[in-house]
Amino acid sequence: MRVGNYVDPFFMDFFSLGYFGLFFASFLSATIVPFTSEGILLLFLGAAYNPILCLFFATVGNSLGGITNYIIGSFGNPLWLKRFGINENKLASFEKRIQKFGFWLAFFSWVPIIGDPMTIALGFFKVPFWKVLILLILGKFLRYFILVLPWVW
Repeated sequence: MRVGNYVDPFFMDFFSLGYFGLFFASFLSATIVPFTSEGILLLFLGAAYNPILCLFFATVGNSLGGITNYIIGSFGNPLWLKRFGINENKLASFEKRIQKFGFWLAFFSWVPIIGDPMTIALGFFKVPFWKVLILLILGKFLRYFILVLPWVW
């Protein structure tokens, strides 16, 4: 990012990588790393990068980051939750609700703060991968599409 003659090296590294920098920033922001891909996307659009390519690379990177969270969650063990005082009845009740409606949560995996833990929980409770994948990609695409739309018109 440029302010006067100062160029922030953090943002410059993403720009120097081109679309791969946008992909990487989007991937990182979908993991538990506290980072915003929307800001980077807007910086790329403001720097006259192709909006359609920006939409593609941001969506793919962010979706792969979300799927990474899902996979990490799938390695979880319910016995670990007992250490935090969650009993089996409560866990079974939560799992039943997640299995019934949980894949719809994947659509909202783009929501800041709660989206990343949600995708981990979906993997933890073994919600069907393909349902999660489709809704996760759709939600992330629509979020970026809304941001890119003014640059396409």
